[in-house]
Amino acid sequence: MKKNLRTFVCVTVAATLAVAACSQAPDTQNQDAKATDDTASKPVSWRLTSIYPSSLLVVGTMGTRLVTVIDEITEGSVKLDFHEPGALTPPLETFDAVSVGAIEAGWSSSGFWAGKIPALQLFSAVPFGPRAAEYLSWFDYGGGREIFENLYHQHNVHGLICGVSPPEASGWFKKEIKTVDDLKGLKIRFFGLGGKVLEKLGAAPQLIVGGEIYQALELGTIDATEYSMPAVDERMGFYEVASHYYFPGWHQQATFFELIFNLEKWQSLSKTQQVQIEAACSNNIRYGLSEGEALQAAAIQSLKNKGVNLHSWSPEILDALEAAWHEVADDLSAQDEEFAKTWTSLKTFRKNYAVWEQLGYVGSRKPDSN
Repeated sequence: MKKNLRTFVCVTVAATLAVAACSQAPDTQNQDAKATDDTASKPVSWRLTSIYPSSLLVVGTMGTRLVTVIDEITEGSVKLDFHEPGALTPPLETFDAVSVGAIEAGWSSSGFWAGKIPALQLFSAVPFGPRAAEYLSWFDYGGGREIFENLYHQHNVHGLICGVSPPEASGWFKKEIKTVDDLKGLKIRFFGLGGKVLEKLGAAPQLIVGGEIYQALELGTIDATEYSMPAVDERMGFYEVASHYYFPGWHQQATFFELIFNLEKWQSLSKTQQVQIEAACSNNIRYGLSEGEALQAAAIQSLKNKGVNLHSWSPEILDALEAAWHEVADDLSAQDEEFAKTWTSLKTFRKNYAVWEQLGYVGSRKPDSN
């Protein structure tokens, strides 16, 4: 009986293996495709130029961390050599350098390319816009990704969202701002769409890269600046030359950070390498958001100890800023078809999302009527 059982098992296993072998035999096309993909996974070593210094908490360290994670997850198949701002090209020329292939990759935020593609500003930070969860939801499931990739591909660039940060502070001011009129004529470093909102209210915004802000503020070239979250701003030392610090960051409730590649270089990677890089980006998003949230309380207390005056914008000023933002959005939509398409997509998603947000979250906003 035992002998017959052993014989039965052996025959069954042999038959199973034979069937498996036969069933796999015609599938040489899939095997060849996989082999081709593996063969295409040739190691690459590319330069990455950064808009942000590696020493800056979150905004810079997300970039250096991403380089490490990509190296590890690809087992050395993709190596990115991180270069500090200006080492390879002036920071604001990163887009062009990557587009023409002079540099293979960049760590940045798409709002810096407003002069080339206005719609990309909506993939950086949106005044009175979504928090991180809602922003990512629109990007992943509301049509944002498709628009984003199409905008970049037209310029021979492939972009990936590879980091998210929590709300920023609203900025550092040498003098207290008590009314909307106090903003008129104010020379202020401001990023992205928020700068256009302040311009609408009579301020004179300028886009200055991080490494040049402190000196501009110290010398009086500008009267005020925004830059990032409290933990980052403290490292920048702005409290030494401006003592009034304003909240909330109405202009950046969440900020996307990106890894951009020359499109042809990106397409030269194997599918495996591309998926590995995308997985590293997903991991980096979680890291940036969680670390960013964790660092702020201690930084705020430290700034208080240094004598910084913390202010909250009055409801009147916030209302004026929000009204100005809707004017800016309408103006840009009228001027640029791609901006209008992107803004409509985000606005529609937010209107629908607000139904869930209002029911599901404590202290949520009301659906936007604009």
